[in-house]
Amino acid sequence: MPELSTADHTSSPPHITIPRDYNAAHDLIERNLRSGRGNKIAVIDDAGQYTYAQLAERVDRFAHALGEMGVRMEERVVLCLLDTVDFPTAFLGCIKAGVVPVPINTLLTASDYSYMLRDSRARALVVSSLLLPAFANAIEQSPFVKNVVVSGGDAGVRGSHLDFADLLAAPRPPFEAAPTCADDPCFWLYSSGSTGAPKGTVHLHSSLITTFELYARPILDVQESDVVFSAAKLFFAYGLGNGLTFPLAAGATAVLMSERPTPASVSRVLRRHQPTVYCGVPTLYASMLASPELPGRAEVSIRRCASAGEALPAEVGKRWTEHFGVEILDGLGSTEMLHIFLSNRHGEARYGTSGKPVPGYELRLIGDDGEEVAPGEPGELQVRGPTSAALYWNNRSKSRDTFMGQWTRSGDKYSQDADGNFAYAGRNDDMLKVGGIYVSPIEVESALITHEAVLEAAVVGKADVDGLIKPLAFVVLKPGLRPSPGLGDELKLHVKSKLAPYKYPRWLEFVDELPKTATGKIQRFKLRASSSV
Repeated sequence: MPELSTADHTSSPPHITIPRDYNAAHDLIERNLRSGRGNKIAVIDDAGQYTYAQLAERVDRFAHALGEMGVRMEERVVLCLLDTVDFPTAFLGCIKAGVVPVPINTLLTASDYSYMLRDSRARALVVSSLLLPAFANAIEQSPFVKNVVVSGGDAGVRGSHLDFADLLAAPRPPFEAAPTCADDPCFWLYSSGSTGAPKGTVHLHSSLITTFELYARPILDVQESDVVFSAAKLFFAYGLGNGLTFPLAAGATAVLMSERPTPASVSRVLRRHQPTVYCGVPTLYASMLASPELPGRAEVSIRRCASAGEALPAEVGKRWTEHFGVEILDGLGSTEMLHIFLSNRHGEARYGTSGKPVPGYELRLIGDDGEEVAPGEPGELQVRGPTSAALYWNNRSKSRDTFMGQWTRSGDKYSQDADGNFAYAGRNDDMLKVGGIYVSPIEVESALITHEAVLEAAVVGKADVDGLIKPLAFVVLKPGLRPSPGLGDELKLHVKSKLAPYKYPRWLEFVDELPKTATGKIQRFKLRASSSV
């Protein structure tokens, strides 16, 4: 068990001592049973609700089932699951058994799944019935998968595969946690692929609880009395922390929703379950504000909001706070660092920035010359902290390029203002150099979105007739509005009125939607490739 200090977390990082012999799943479950929360609701999903005692029993039964399937300690199991109670059951059951779960994106293609099964050499696959058809060829093509377990659906859907509910049906004795170490591989997360092929990112047993102690407790202020809802899904780092680690570590209640988050579905959850902590992504916040389904302030119980995945436009944050009276704590995390290490604080959110370093993490900005940049200048953000991944699986070159001793390269460009707040300037490969001066696409996008007609915007670089790079904007209009050349000219003038003239978009395309990863990150490389201007 970790020994956690009771120091003032708001002013300095907590002292966290995790013993060498440590199992993350055992900790997250047993801390609640020992504290007398066995009868408290741990998880609410679309089908019902489950107490901590019931979740503990489910986890133990799944851990036993893994052994019965012949899955051994340190082997991998791929999880492609919708957000139901089966996700924490399988995820924590694997970890308790010393097996390494690999949650993967539920929105990928059959070829992506085939790649991940082969790359991870998973011995088993746990998959939601609705997603099973996409794995038909992938399962056949993988020489390593020996068992497929299907969550949900009837016998006809699962065919000859094992049924998740059947595995948990038979009573079994308590499962003794595997003798894992704090530095053992605990689980993998595949990177979102916003800049290329996904990479298996290997995280350790010590990292889950550390993200809670460094971020969720002091910054997001997750408490035992909270009901936590993350529209961001469990299969990626931000959602895993929000929807599983944080509520379980605090003894709170997690609300899970299997369907895709839309303004209508999220608003329904906010009204029905009254979560007190809500975690979303910028695109969803913007869409909700433009939706007629948006609840009124008196209809919800939200006291904290978090955002990550992409920089939050300042205008979206301001409008959300005006509507609900609650700040959005925009922050930056990554698959490689597991969760947020740079964040705004309650009561002092500075919209348009990602805030200040989370205590326990150190940041630096590095220029093209490899040296730290001057104050106010953009540079590559690098982070040092205890939750960094160990490596990328089977990818030594990328591992050495990203994990540089104690420092991890984020791939993001940032600048820091005089007050110590960090402002996002784009991905390293997204920055534009216009007339010899760096231009942040985020800055231009933020200016565009302040126009009343704009729902979303993305900016990339495009060469003009002289081969010089200039900004090209892709704009999604709010519902009910129609694009026109006149509106395009109006938007260009609007940006000129907000920013230095050289930063305005020379071209503007109206689109129905922007290409994004499942984590909400805009895939600008696709916009560059598909431009018809």
